[in-house]
Amino acid sequence: MKSVVAKLFLLSMAIGGLNQWTNAQNLNTTAKEDPGYVKVIQQRVSKIVEPLHLKNQDKAGKVQRVIEQQYFDLNRIDQNKQTALSAVKTGTQAKQAEKAEMARINENATASVDSLHPHFVSRLNKLLNKDQVAEVKDGMTYHTLEVTYGAYTDMLPQLTSKQKKQIMQWLEEAREHAIDGGSSKEKHAWFGKYKGRINNYLSKSGIDMKEAEVAWKKRRDSAGK
Repeated sequence: MKSVVAKLFLLSMAIGGLNQWTNAQNLNTTAKEDPGYVKVIQQRVSKIVEPLHLKNQDKAGKVQRVIEQQYFDLNRIDQNKQTALSAVKTGTQAKQAEKAEMARINENATASVDSLHPHFVSRLNKLLNKDQVAEVKDGMTYHTLEVTYGAYTDMLPQLTSKQKKQIMQWLEEAREHAIDGGSSKEKHAWFGKYKGRINNYLSKSGIDMKEAEVAWKKRRDSAGK
């Protein structure tokens, strides 16, 4: 019976992916969300929208709602996933079957998130210019791109233009994934993954990253940073 329940959850998640797409396209589900969670998200999004300095209040409100809805949709996908995983864990099926079912649940959740992403970015692009969209993405990811890029260029002043361009390209990719993260841990994990790629790239170019980090720390300590 529990296995059947889990499978029903899987089906609901597959359908949920389409529902999330619809919400991202047309609806705002604020009235259906937990009031406490809504307040937290509204405050968080206000801090993201404020630096845009949008003079048109109608546009500012639309941007606010688009970003809020993205958070609501991502949270709903995560809640559905956790519920489905819990149903599987409390079931009586064999470990191998349980593992396979949990993998399918995670895959469905990822697919739902992936379906949201282009529509969210598209809605932002219709309301904001390129630099403003980038500012929103930075706000949603704690400005980790800016901080990380600054750290690399400060630590390695000898970087070539080509190397700097590659680092920025990978950090932008990391940010693109990170805006879909449901938690700060998930967001930072994406940057951590790409930092590993960057470090390998720089190491292959002949830079001793460990030595560079030690030297950088000494420079910062001397400067009182």
